[in-house]
Amino acid sequence: MASSAWLAPETQPRCGCASCGSSAPSDNARPREPGDAPLHLFDKPKDKSKPCRPLVRSLERLQDVFNVSSMKTMRSRLEMIAKQQGMGFHLTEATCYLTADLFYLEVVLLPYGGVEEVKVAPHGKAPVPSESFLQLLRSKEFAEFSVKLAGLFTQYDIPGDSETRLKLFSSMQWLWKDLQHISQLPSVPKDSDPRVDVMNHGRSGCLIAEKEDFPMTIQFYAPPTDGMKTSDRPFVPFPPKALLFEETAATEPPVQAARVTVGVSDAAHRLQMASLLPQPPQLDPQGHPVFLSSAEAPHETLPACFLLKLQPAVPMTLSFVDKLRHITDIPIPDVDLQWAPLPKLLTGRSNGPGELPDEQDTIFTVPLPGGALHRYVLLAAAWGEAPAQRAAAVDSIPFTHPAHVPALLQLLRHQSAINTLLRSCIGPPGDGAAAGSVPDLHLEVLPESETSFSVTFQRPDADSLAVLLVNVCDSSQITCTLFGSGMVDPSVDEYLSTVTKRFMSVPVTLKALHGRLEESSSAPLSPGRPATPEAENHRSSTTVTAPSGALTARPQSAAGPEEGLAVAESELLPEITASPAGASYPDPFARADVFTPGDQ
Repeated sequence: MASSAWLAPETQPRCGCASCGSSAPSDNARPREPGDAPLHLFDKPKDKSKPCRPLVRSLERLQDVFNVSSMKTMRSRLEMIAKQQGMGFHLTEATCYLTADLFYLEVVLLPYGGVEEVKVAPHGKAPVPSESFLQLLRSKEFAEFSVKLAGLFTQYDIPGDSETRLKLFSSMQWLWKDLQHISQLPSVPKDSDPRVDVMNHGRSGCLIAEKEDFPMTIQFYAPPTDGMKTSDRPFVPFPPKALLFEETAATEPPVQAARVTVGVSDAAHRLQMASLLPQPPQLDPQGHPVFLSSAEAPHETLPACFLLKLQPAVPMTLSFVDKLRHITDIPIPDVDLQWAPLPKLLTGRSNGPGELPDEQDTIFTVPLPGGALHRYVLLAAAWGEAPAQRAAAVDSIPFTHPAHVPALLQLLRHQSAINTLLRSCIGPPGDGAAAGSVPDLHLEVLPESETSFSVTFQRPDADSLAVLLVNVCDSSQITCTLFGSGMVDPSVDEYLSTVTKRFMSVPVTLKALHGRLEESSSAPLSPGRPATPEAENHRSSTTVTAPSGALTARPQSAAGPEEGLAVAESELLPEITASPAGASYPDPFARADVFTPGDQ
């Protein structure tokens, strides 16, 4: 295979296009066989003109399909990856070095193009073998290798001169050690899965950097998959291969994570140069770790700060962004934030700052296992005119002290829980149902406060509306209150709250609720229980739904006593226990009309 991609550096052709400003290739250019010389794709030509980007992309695609079968071709591939990441590249007879200011990779090659060993050497430390980098190169997974290398390079890409970089690197190491120490302090488990418990409730989240070949990363939130208990599916903390922070599928909720690094700051800050935890570590009466102030321990005043680089970015409302500043006393620059209604950010569609989606864009048909369909309407006027629902996608949070991290993670989890519930109402834009399919439920989702929203739907037993109010007090405390349902049993609210917390899905909760309302309406009244006029059992409301599926009216006033719901104790889920008063919770998966894990 002869190609101009493999010409020697002094004879490399340039395409002659206007963007390159270079001449066409010479007829005397001597083609060389693959692997005869290292690639110099990103070297500037002698006339200092920029390389033609289409040509570079074409050469990269050639590399992607080229079979690496010799030491020279493996060297060429590693050199190209190093240049893509802005790293240096050096080699000896059988060893390649991919170098940055504060670390380098050492790759020992075999004669046929295989890889014998890969080592990572952070600044000031001896090289350490890296099994993850080794396996990626042995499997010829060059794209994943490049992604992993990019994450490591970003971790060590510290601003400043050499002396400042070394100080910041040392400070970041002390910060990470303190986070590791507070993660080991005793705490009360809140989840049956230890890893999920540490991630969703741990003071410093799940710290996953245990070796020199992985960037310092905190995983801090992982919602359950819709309609399936976490015990029914093995928890996968990382997507396949090196694509750590990308969603594995459109229906899979991503693990929310943050890389810990440093960045420049307009103001100088005191950064630790030693541990800020007293020895032994202590907890205050509220169970929070006790820290020394930066002034009480060795420190350096530097024009920089620590950063939590969120992966992926978290859409946060204005009040939550303000709370970030109150925790760290460092504002997030407004110039980096583009404000829009929260649902618009959650859909991933943004046409411009402050531009509201039209009505059609706020209608979502959500398919559920078992063939059920829900249609959710998020009215642009309601969400766009609510100041509390103005939001921006935050991708980086500055801070200066390890004590900030637990408070920041709690705030991020709180917003992530709200986002997870709202995202569960968002399906394909427009009418995602198959031809002839009619949604089982039409629901309207409206904001009520910065941490609560309501879901209005038509009752199956009456020509009237019912409302479910969902209040997300924090990531582990979610309450649901039902109005206008025709039921008075207080255990229903507790049951709905438990289902919502367990599955973090509005469709799951509404499907379970709708099934119970149908069951209640068809069940005869128990002896001795008088029928109550319907006007006294629910909030007054209108009942008509628009052709588009949007509900045209909402309940207006609070209800009086409502009809009770009696459920057998045998219907309880193992994880859902009865209330202290003796009320029992119905099993949302006991009936065929409410989907079960087996439906998947």
